[in-house]
Amino acid sequence: MTNPNMAEKIRAGQGFIAALDQSGGSTPKALKLYGVEADAYSSDAEMYDMIHAMRARIVSSPSFTGERVIGAILFEMTMDREIDGKPSAKALWDDNGVVPFLKIDKGLEDEEHGVQLLKPIPGLDALLARAVQNGIFGTKERSVINAANQRGIRAVVQQQFQLGNQVLAAGLVPIIEPEVTITIADKAEAEQMLLEEITSALDTVPAGQQIILKLSLPEIANQYKSLCVDARVMKVVALSGGYARDEANARLSKNTGMIGSFSRALTEGLSHKQTQADFDAVLDATIGGIFEASIAG
Repeated sequence: MTNPNMAEKIRAGQGFIAALDQSGGSTPKALKLYGVEADAYSSDAEMYDMIHAMRARIVSSPSFTGERVIGAILFEMTMDREIDGKPSAKALWDDNGVVPFLKIDKGLEDEEHGVQLLKPIPGLDALLARAVQNGIFGTKERSVINAANQRGIRAVVQQQFQLGNQVLAAGLVPIIEPEVTITIADKAEAEQMLLEEITSALDTVPAGQQIILKLSLPEIANQYKSLCVDARVMKVVALSGGYARDEANARLSKNTGMIGSFSRALTEGLSHKQTQADFDAVLDATIGGIFEASIAG
């Protein structure tokens, strides 16, 4: 059973969803952008300690509140740790008014038919049950589209919705994320195919249930407007996908009903070397920019 207050926050809240879910493969890059070089840690354990310290610093900053940040996506290890002496998900909701989500995917298969499907997720039922116990509201699962290939895009969407329905059955709300790579030449064509496949797949969502969609910022503004107003969709959120923050914000502001869910663009400009005052000032300006772009549409 989903938390109705959290559901209302996502449906009606003004703001964006922060993506704080860098995993094993992306953590070194995230730390480097934060000013922490690879020689600063000598084990995975130390690396994860450092990325958790970065996330905790972001969440504990006075600007990171539910007034502008309505949700945050966590890595599993973050869910299992504490922020300011509380379990991370509980700290987010109780102290910040921010709805907690959990990244559940375990990486991508090799490319086939222009896409990368999700790898199997061992122990998924147990993970979903643990997420519920920890106060998590929903999940996030990412696959990738690298070409306008109808067969591949259909396979991605079908897999995503099958997994999404398993998440719904566990009492959580899935963020379905079929990311279209922003650098491909046929991006607009891929996005049209994706829209058609998602529109069809929405018929598989159980009656009375809702999912969240996380999609690349489209080439054509309001490409996904029909999804934003579909009763089976709680929210449509946008990933920055490698666009610099200013461009991501500019693109986002042109899409009615779509809000941001940025990762790298959220942490751009932050450094572990900054004083707390400087760190808070940069984060406040970043949150302000993404917030304004999210409500502009």
